[in-house]
Amino acid sequence: MSSKVERETDLLPRLDRSIVETASRGGHGVVSAEPLPERVLQFGTGAFLRGFVDYFLYLANRQGKLNGSIVMVGSTGSGRVRQVNDQDGLYSLVVRGREGAEVVDDSTIVDVVSRALAASDSWNEVLIVARSPHLELIVSNTTEVGVRLDPDDRIDLDPPRSFPGKLTAVLYERARAFDYNVAHGLVILPCELLENNGDQLRSFVCELADRWNLGQRFKSWLDQAVTFCNTLVDRIVPGTPEHDESEALFRRLGYSDQLLTVAEPYRLFAIEGGQALMQRLPFVGADPGIIVADDITPYRERKVRILNGTHTVMTPVALLAGLHTVCEAVEHPIVGRYVRHVLNEEIVPSLDSDAAMARAFAAEVLDRFANPFVRHDLLGITFQQTVKVKVRVVPSIAKYHEKHGVLPRGLLVGFACFLLFQRPDCGPPAESRPKDDSYSDWLRRWEKTGGFDRSSLRRFVEEVSADEGLRGIRLDALSGFVDQVVDVITAVRERGLVEILQELLPEAGG
Repeated sequence: MSSKVERETDLLPRLDRSIVETASRGGHGVVSAEPLPERVLQFGTGAFLRGFVDYFLYLANRQGKLNGSIVMVGSTGSGRVRQVNDQDGLYSLVVRGREGAEVVDDSTIVDVVSRALAASDSWNEVLIVARSPHLELIVSNTTEVGVRLDPDDRIDLDPPRSFPGKLTAVLYERARAFDYNVAHGLVILPCELLENNGDQLRSFVCELADRWNLGQRFKSWLDQAVTFCNTLVDRIVPGTPEHDESEALFRRLGYSDQLLTVAEPYRLFAIEGGQALMQRLPFVGADPGIIVADDITPYRERKVRILNGTHTVMTPVALLAGLHTVCEAVEHPIVGRYVRHVLNEEIVPSLDSDAAMARAFAAEVLDRFANPFVRHDLLGITFQQTVKVKVRVVPSIAKYHEKHGVLPRGLLVGFACFLLFQRPDCGPPAESRPKDDSYSDWLRRWEKTGGFDRSSLRRFVEEVSADEGLRGIRLDALSGFVDQVVDVITAVRERGLVEILQELLPEAGG
């Protein structure tokens, strides 16, 4: 980028309320003039929530359905919490891609966020929000690893260590503030990609209520006043683009925006519940992508296994092949064949859902992956990669074997590449990797393994495959699994990944 361009963008004003009047005249949306009641407490400040739930709530305000704002809660006071407050809660959402036959490239200033709080140093302010009579909803996206208990958690910590601990403390504060009046209950909308995420979160809160001796009145209030919803979320939201693309968007918008969020047009927010729940969700009806259904299992299985499963299994393969984005992967002459084979010939046939519906969704997923308007970095998908493999890929391996009596070759290649990617000499250095809570364990295992002689590799794969933490599935119980994974790792090291893909998937069509 030239110094001239850098000077031009440096001179642009930063997005905040002092420039929204000008931005609104430019067609970027109209920002509310008056503060709105804080009706939503949101655990998470990341791009996904900004491009998904927060956008739906923004639309609900525009349609007169919500009349409220969001208080974001981040883990610490650094980084994004400061950016949210520096920009007065404002950010730009740029939706780019295809919707049917139409090209979409729209930008909107989203003004639904009132402020952001850091749990680490503003926990008391979070509890003040919990006591607000305006509060109606709690939203979260703490990734799959966030919904778990910490054995050392306590309610008197400032703040509690885990997300379930923080949520329990917030609910307990609210229950006491209103003397356990059920009229002041809340709806909880977890957006983590976990099966029955609302039920899981509820069970953790109830367990902590027992562990922390919070009393029967609180437990009764939870039962009567708090609704934990099972949900499914689906939208590709890469977030803030790389520098050059961000600079070009800043010039187009006429201002700089440190929270600039890019998303694809497709969106689905499936919430499990009936008519009574719909009456407690003021944003229902604000967008056709919001669905309330008695059972969201069919939506969940096809999304987690097809879209997320393909994302997760293709990522280490594409990265080891030297690729950088999802679009590059699906358009690559060899890796693209691999992706289509795994999706259409292994993941879809492993599902129990309607085959025609699954294949139609798979075709739509490939179109979304190939969206040239959205740069979706493969390395970013490796955030908490280990738990993603457990939730999104391992069940497809086991179900395919159960249904067809043989192992799915493409998924095994993906699993082997996932293991290879954990070696520091195969993937990027630790400091440039997105967070994976299991990475230090992988380093220990590979260090213990040593070289690539077959006996050492076999011990390594046997140990990994015997881990029932992989969705309660022992992969070593699948006949031939360990030996075939060792074969793939050895072949990739000796002859290269692309050659192995060509040999293993000669029939994979374009």
